[in-house]
Amino acid sequence: MKATIATIPGDGIGPEVMGPATEALDAIGDRYGHTFNYVELLAGGCAIDATGEPLPGETLEAVRQCDALLLGAVGGPKWETLPGHLRPERALLGLRAGLGVFANLRPAALLPQLRSACPLKDEVLIASNHEGKPSFDLLIVRELTGGIYFGDRGRSADGSSAWDTETYSRAEIERVLRTGFEAALLRRKKLCVVDKANVLESSRLWREAAQELAKEYPAIETGYLYVDNAAMQLVRAPGQFDVIVTSNLFGDILSDEASVLTGSIGMLASASLGSPAGGGRRAAMYEPIHGSAPDIAGQDLANPLASVLSAAMLLRYSFALEREAAALEAAVNSVLDQGFRTRDIAGLGSGGPERVVGTRAMADAVIKAVEDGAQ
Repeated sequence: MKATIATIPGDGIGPEVMGPATEALDAIGDRYGHTFNYVELLAGGCAIDATGEPLPGETLEAVRQCDALLLGAVGGPKWETLPGHLRPERALLGLRAGLGVFANLRPAALLPQLRSACPLKDEVLIASNHEGKPSFDLLIVRELTGGIYFGDRGRSADGSSAWDTETYSRAEIERVLRTGFEAALLRRKKLCVVDKANVLESSRLWREAAQELAKEYPAIETGYLYVDNAAMQLVRAPGQFDVIVTSNLFGDILSDEASVLTGSIGMLASASLGSPAGGGRRAAMYEPIHGSAPDIAGQDLANPLASVLSAAMLLRYSFALEREAAALEAAVNSVLDQGFRTRDIAGLGSGGPERVVGTRAMADAVIKAVEDGAQ
């Protein structure tokens, strides 16, 4: 297979973690006979410095011509005093809108090598799954372009009251639900729809749409939870979940809660997906959820594993290369098994010997694990 991937290294540690991600993709390509070409583009603070705007028009147009987008990170204190429409973060909103990506996928898994990072007790984790060990592995699919963040809002003339409106069309709901069902097919075939259907009319539409769509996916075990209960269940028994699909607001909150349970933000990847276009290709952008961390930029301290794992998601969701995605994830697990740790995840393991390394050494270890055929 041949594919063209847009890369936006961005600001801070973004360029430092982008290199390991593309190198890992190339190692996978060499192992399995794929060719990945890269188009490096400007967005974020560096684009402001170069062009005066956070998302140049030529960047967005170039991304649209590629098969997927891999993003580093954007932002930093250098640009914090700029007007809102010129802040680096506007590049993210512009990319999401310009690409039409509406489904945000945030995996959260407890890696055994980093067990002590999780704030939950072993007995809680063991009781919540069927594996007999303290673990969880879930995926939250958040609707990204609708709901209360994009609905009508305002204040009364005297400023004494304000409103924000939660609005969803059935089409908006169905497309993100379908993304959730399709993701569940690639995992353990379990889907939980989170809403507030006992109170909110918009949530009742979510549930009606989910019940209808579930008929198309008989292999998926579909369940439903109110959002307040879902938030409690994530703490009480995270191992019960496989895929959670929910609205923009609820997904924003629940995905952050789930990330805390892993205890290691430097390990967390994400994907934002759009609808399939001509030839079956869907717009997609992949990025680690950590920020640009300008305080450690250029010091060989950044953890590249979230960016590498974002590349694994790219293989899985943009190119349907499940074997290759699993191989890259296995390589990450292998280097953790060997005790490799960047500074942010040092001391979070089960007490075995650790080798605290920098960004470059961690990346080299992953590449070697790919080449050695880690399983």
